Amino acid sequence: MTMTTRRILLLGAALGLSLAGAARAEPDPARAARFIQTTGQELVAAINSNAPVAQRRQEVATILRRNVDIEGVGRFILGRWWRVATPSERQEYLKLFEETLIHNLAARFGEYQGVRFTVGRTQQRSEDDVLVNTIIERPNNPPFSLDWRIGEVNGQLKVVDVIAEGTSLRLTQRSEYSSVIQRNNGQVSALLAAMRNQIQQLAAREGR
Repeated sequence: MTMTTRRILLLGAALGLSLAGAARAEPDPARAARFIQTTGQELVAAINSNAPVAQRRQEVATILRRNVDIEGVGRFILGRWWRVATPSERQEYLKLFEETLIHNLAARFGEYQGVRFTVGRTQQRSEDDVLVNTIIERPNNPPFSLDWRIGEVNGQLKVVDVIAEGTSLRLTQRSEYSSVIQRNNGQVSALLAAMRNQIQQLAAREGR
C-alpha cells in the first residue's frame, strides 16, 4: 500500500467517524423544552376546545402520533420477544401497541376542559436523551408531574418515554408484556389476544 493510498484511507475513516458522530448528536435541552412546550400547548388546545368529545380524542391522538416514537418505543417494550414474533405478529403488535399507547397517554390529560400544562426543569440524562418535566393540572384533580424523555429519531425530536410520578411507562409495559408472554409458553400471540381484549374494553368504556 502506498503512502498516498494509506493517507486517503485514513482520511476516509476520519470523515466516516465524524459523520457518524454528527448523526448521533445529543438533543439540545433548550430545543427539547421548546418541543414539549409546543406539544403540550397543542394537546391542551385540543382538549380545551369546544369540539365534541370524539373529535377532541381524535385530535389528541393525531398530535401524539406525530410526536411520539411509537415504533421505537413499541420495539423496546417487546424486547427480546420481537425476535421471536413472526412478521405478521410484529405488524399486528405495532398496530395494537399504537392504539393502547395513544389511549394511555391521552388519559393522562383527561377529557374535561380546563386542563393546564406547565414546563418545568430540563435535564440532560445521557448523550441520547433529555428529560423535560411538566406539571399537568386538571379540573377537580390535584396537579401531577409528568416527565417526557426526548430523543432524536432520524433528525427529529420524539418522545421516547413518559415517566409519571417516577414510574417509566415503557419499563412498566415491558415487564407486563413479557410476563404475559412467559405465562403462555413464549407465545407472542397470547399478548396480542390480551391487547385486543384491552382495546375492546376501552372502546366499550368510551362508548365507541
